[in-house]
Amino acid sequence: MKPSNPVFTGIETTVFETMSRLAMAHNAVNLGQGFPDVDGPEDIREVAASALIEGPNQYPPMLGLPELREAVAATNKRFYGLEVDAASEVLVTSGATEALADCIMALVSPGDEVVLIEPLYDCYLPLVRRAGGIPVRVRVSPPNWGLDEEALRDAFSGRTKAILINNPMNPTAKVFSEAELTLISQLCQEHDAYAICDEVYEHLVFDGAAHRPLMTFDGMRERTVRIGSAGKTFSLTGWKVGYVTGPAHLIDPIGKAHQWVTFTTPPNLQRAVAYGLQKDDEYYAGLAQDLTLKRDRMAKGLSALGFSVLPCASTYFLTCGIEDLGLGDNDVGVCEKFVKEAGVATVPVSAFYGSDAPTGYLRFCFCKKDWVIDEAIARLSSFLTADDRESA
Repeated sequence: MKPSNPVFTGIETTVFETMSRLAMAHNAVNLGQGFPDVDGPEDIREVAASALIEGPNQYPPMLGLPELREAVAATNKRFYGLEVDAASEVLVTSGATEALADCIMALVSPGDEVVLIEPLYDCYLPLVRRAGGIPVRVRVSPPNWGLDEEALRDAFSGRTKAILINNPMNPTAKVFSEAELTLISQLCQEHDAYAICDEVYEHLVFDGAAHRPLMTFDGMRERTVRIGSAGKTFSLTGWKVGYVTGPAHLIDPIGKAHQWVTFTTPPNLQRAVAYGLQKDDEYYAGLAQDLTLKRDRMAKGLSALGFSVLPCASTYFLTCGIEDLGLGDNDVGVCEKFVKEAGVATVPVSAFYGSDAPTGYLRFCFCKKDWVIDEAIARLSSFLTADDRESA
């Protein structure tokens, strides 16, 4: 038979799904896949439930319910001072991954180069390649995840169509500095490139810091699209409600791509997210504070066990070095050992690189109940203590 599309043929199941399956098979505590183990605010869920019963449940507008687009525009103004036209500069999608696909399909043509900063979320490479784009990877490396100016400058050229940047960044928990974002904005303007900004963790920034979108930098308003996610902002990852903000001349083709991918998103969920985005500052501050406490709880436990815990400025994730554990530096092998023998599922950081990845780091998800974090630490402690005894 004729072959299927080579971009997708043979792609292995994502590491997140693989580790989740192993976690189920071995009754392990799942700290691999990045989702909270509690549902989001009850009042938001009640709005969704009422809207489902009351209806309508037919096709909503392709760009999204006006009330949600207006709420997204108001949120841009409230948090970032961005003036956004809800009617022409906001698009609602079925999750941030769909938003990424729409943006890439609409803005990238065959032969265009797209700058990617790795470690990177696993859908970026196949989406760029499926659009015919040529990925140009620049890496940030542990433990400090600094962006090398010379390497980034070398990645841009007259062939660069866009940069795809995840800020705050999964899996590194890095928040790009003002200087790094300024450099990116300068290079985009110098090379007439778009910026596709995956900002789903925008409200999960810790230690009193605040997210600043690349769109707010001088000269970037008309060449940037920014992607948000109700799943991350309201701990409702299964809802798959995302939104894209950008200038009308970019939202128009992105909306056309959306039209042929999903066309629309469940209206009851859109209505509930519109309600949620209007929550007061106390909700957003509380979300960040709650996750900060969980981060610190897990970091303290893992550090005591001999993991080298890297700084974590945002997201759901801690990156930890395994070099001092005596288990070798093969992160995939250590992950398999932990899930099968210790009963704790994690994710190897090497899975977020295209090639030549560092192999001495694991990613732990801390957006879990306190007792789940404590149970995982206890299991790892028992396993590592037993391993020490056997080594002795």
